[in-house]
Amino acid sequence: MLRSLYSGISGLRAHQTMLDTTGNNIANVNTAGFKSSSVQFQDTLSQMTQGATTPGANTGGRNPAQVGLGVQVAGIATNFGQGSSQSTGRASDMMISGDGFFITRSGTATTLTRAGAFEFDANGRLTSPDGGIVQGRMANTNGVMPTGGALGDIVLPRDLVSPGTATTEAALTGNLPSETAVGQSIIQDKEIFAADGTSRTMSLTFTRTAGGWSVTGNDGAGNTMPATNLALAANGTLTGTLPDLGGIKIDISKVTGYAGLKTVSIASANGNAAGTLESYTLGSDGTLTGTFSNGKQQAIAQIVLGTVANPSGLQKTGGSGYTVTANSGNIEFGAPGDPGMGSIAGGMLEMSNVDLSQEFTNLIVAQRGFQANARIITTSDEVLQELANLKR
Repeated sequence: MLRSLYSGISGLRAHQTMLDTTGNNIANVNTAGFKSSSVQFQDTLSQMTQGATTPGANTGGRNPAQVGLGVQVAGIATNFGQGSSQSTGRASDMMISGDGFFITRSGTATTLTRAGAFEFDANGRLTSPDGGIVQGRMANTNGVMPTGGALGDIVLPRDLVSPGTATTEAALTGNLPSETAVGQSIIQDKEIFAADGTSRTMSLTFTRTAGGWSVTGNDGAGNTMPATNLALAANGTLTGTLPDLGGIKIDISKVTGYAGLKTVSIASANGNAAGTLESYTLGSDGTLTGTFSNGKQQAIAQIVLGTVANPSGLQKTGGSGYTVTANSGNIEFGAPGDPGMGSIAGGMLEMSNVDLSQEFTNLIVAQRGFQANARIITTSDEVLQELANLKR
């Protein structure tokens, strides 16, 4: 039989693969995190009809003569170029700007993905649409993130509690009016907290004396401050320090004693009551920071990204996921923003990187290539028909 018949058949098969690949790209034009593919062709084994000869003294050398036997698909390459961003407004939607993949776990299987359309399930775990659990590292109860160690599920339970902390420092600012009559008092109160988050009121009393001010206080738990004198200079400055009140260090270095202003106040005090989780935000380094009802913000978890030495060697597993192969290399983990890792943006998704104009052009090229190879088969059939007609 004619070799051209089989060459045409190989061309049909190869261009059918190109059509299939192009069609899949177009079908996934709106798939978040999808990466387009392209077909690479190569010729098959060529048949030798005449070998090469060495040039002689009086004759020239001859080149080899070979007849090709068709075409085959050399490979299907994936384009991992960055897709455009699409704002969604959903806090759990995430996009990687740069290199890297999200890591999800389904049972014991680890999957890489660029599709960040995540949401929290009934157990508070951050999951992908196909049920994969996003991996990262959880912070301890004090909001401290571990720098290494094994990955775990990202969990954001709605009953998460920020523990109460005791008040250990307080600072005063403002002015004590120097024209205050001797014996008159100014009282300042401030809410403070015990180690278990119990709230109480600390009270400081400033009483005018002939040489300045006398300060007394109580912390609302039975601890009192003995009368302490602050000297008032002619230029309105106060000198002196206050002793600790029930373990609370009180700073009055910013209090002045000028005339005409009564603005003294306990400006700040650390410590807080226990609080429940109200909302969360995502940082570019992948850190989920919770905002609690007590006004405290605390790190809860950090999403970890993964990279491989050869992304084109990854194998697609469906659901916009990839798994490692013998030619991709092992997964290397890192925090977003680390060298070789992209950053994370919340409230948006990475769109498909399919270029429709290119894909429709490829569709035409594949169609014409298929048509031309079909013509090879038709022509070869006509030649065979002519041979059969030699004997009538």
